[in-house]
Amino acid sequence: MSNPVFDRIQSDISTNDVMLYMKGNAAFPQCGFSARVVQILQHLKVPFATANILEDAELRDGIKQFANWPTIPQLYIKGEFIGGCDIVTEMYQSGELETVLTEKGVAPQATA
Repeated sequence: MSNPVFDRIQSDISTNDVMLYMKGNAAFPQCGFSARVVQILQHLKVPFATANILEDAELRDGIKQFANWPTIPQLYIKGEFIGGCDIVTEMYQSGELETVLTEKGVAPQATA
């Protein structure tokens, strides 16, 4: 049986190289953990899409089941679940996040 929320998530992470499920959006994060992941991605100049789980209760529950991960934010790169705020922060600080992005072919965007 198809799960429409899982189908939506699969579509999101398939069509966006970097997909962040968060509280709020990139311009207006609504929790400190979401804000930190947005700041890291912006610092790395990586293009990314977001989905605001506060606007959709089905998505809020579904994303936790989809990744079997209880917390928000959740970062996906090229369809692969990377982790939440603590993991992304640790990977960023160690340089591992840039390595993963490079290996998966996600290039920083040049700024004008």
